Amino acid sequence: MRPHVCPWWGGYFIDNPLRRLLHQPEKILAPFLAPGMTALDFGCGMGIFAIAMARLVGPEGKVIAADVQPQMLAALEKRARKAGLAERIRGHLCQPDRLGLAEPIDFALAFWSAHEAGDLRRLFEHVCAHLAGGGRFLIVEPRGHVAEHEFRDMVQSARRVGFDRLDDAPRVRLSHVAALVKSAPMDRPIDPQGGSSADRQ
Repeated sequence: MRPHVCPWWGGYFIDNPLRRLLHQPEKILAPFLAPGMTALDFGCGMGIFAIAMARLVGPEGKVIAADVQPQMLAALEKRARKAGLAERIRGHLCQPDRLGLAEPIDFALAFWSAHEAGDLRRLFEHVCAHLAGGGRFLIVEPRGHVAEHEFRDMVQSARRVGFDRLDDAPRVRLSHVAALVKSAPMDRPIDPQGGSSADRQ
């Protein structure tokens, strides 16, 4: 499976009213989020899930909407303002396999985006390093683009860096889904450049 980043203008085709009916972001994410949480949306695009996440975490919560393309983040910012949720969403320009965050998170989502990472294991290490103990990570990948065996390999890679797979993953149309929980304690400090300090040794 070779990484392929969706061009920014493709976001207008992906994030549309029909897509929201197909995937119903708040229904998918409600079991994972609660008011006051800090959540990460990796590969946020134009915000179809980040905006739903902002509603679920409430005014005391925060959503870090990370994407590799500034055009996606600019479109997300406009949509968040229109929805009255801009104060809960922080756009964050990242690298395909490096988050570049400095704060811990309670939940992470990679919806139709993990396959775009150049180094999946490195990305999963960074997510794991930033998640609080017991934090959950939801990976959703498109069946038409990612084969069953590729998704199994992806989940196995996440398990190798400190995640366990849960049995209560939501059903998502046209998608492979894995709900993971951080099993290993965070025993390495967060590196502001994106992962744990061990990544730079």
